[in-house]
Amino acid sequence: MLSPARAGLGWGLLGVVAFSFTVPLTRIAVAGLSPLFVGSARAVVAALLAGAALALTRQSRPTGAQWARLAVVAGGVVAGFPLLTSYALTTASAGHSAVVIALLPAATAVMAVVRGKERPPSAFWGSAAAGVVAALVFASLSGAGFGPPRWSDLLLFGAVATAAVGYAEGGLLARELGSWQTVSWALVLSSPVMVTLAAVSAVQRPPSGTAGQWAAFAYLAVVSMFLGFFAWYRGLAIGPMARVSQVQLVQPVLTIGWAALLLRERLTWPTLLGGVAVVGCAALAVRIRLDRG
Repeated sequence: MLSPARAGLGWGLLGVVAFSFTVPLTRIAVAGLSPLFVGSARAVVAALLAGAALALTRQSRPTGAQWARLAVVAGGVVAGFPLLTSYALTTASAGHSAVVIALLPAATAVMAVVRGKERPPSAFWGSAAAGVVAALVFASLSGAGFGPPRWSDLLLFGAVATAAVGYAEGGLLARELGSWQTVSWALVLSSPVMVTLAAVSAVQRPPSGTAGQWAAFAYLAVVSMFLGFFAWYRGLAIGPMARVSQVQLVQPVLTIGWAALLLRERLTWPTLLGGVAVVGCAALAVRIRLDRG
């Protein structure tokens, strides 16, 4: 049986694998569907699943204070990240997007310190910083590069910031409400707004896409927006969040791999070697935290 520390890492890694498809599949979906529709309607579908799960299992309603914190989660991971990345990926490649999203582990660790009052050792921060650098270099080696700042980059930076806040608050709430209950209540809470946005999008531009684009949308709605958070928030709840968040350093590796497979984006030997460096930094950050946590 796994220790709680290793169980947290295992659940976190499972969530990261689920999320690693999000960027390339969003890129596929917005090639035919409106980015507003993709970003909002996926939350509507997930909210229907969440509402059914909560009703069938007769979950107790959150308290007043918990509703306020769920609003923070919803703003970050139900509305903020999906909508901002959907618009960014109408122009940015999946590989380039991974460059910016590679900052998410460090941002989540910072929010874990601020919100969760965790105190990782200085060696942890050194390895986490090295992981961010390795992830950025790795994504650049894919051919995406940095280049001059673009509007899509600002959207991606905003997505990273909102996701980090939502991850940290959701990880704390998962210790009180449960992992799948946290994301489910956040989806239900945000559903009136997301239904409105989806309806506006459908009126402005009636959704029409290929079978592949609708399949990508289905994954975003069911897995990226719902099932993936079961594992991710469970891992963060077991924690410590600052340590588990570093598992995300492997996400750009996986994301660019899927982009090469699904979108035919270029994948080279330097990219593969950079991926090994990223995974190594993540393993070092985790090991330091395990030894001292």
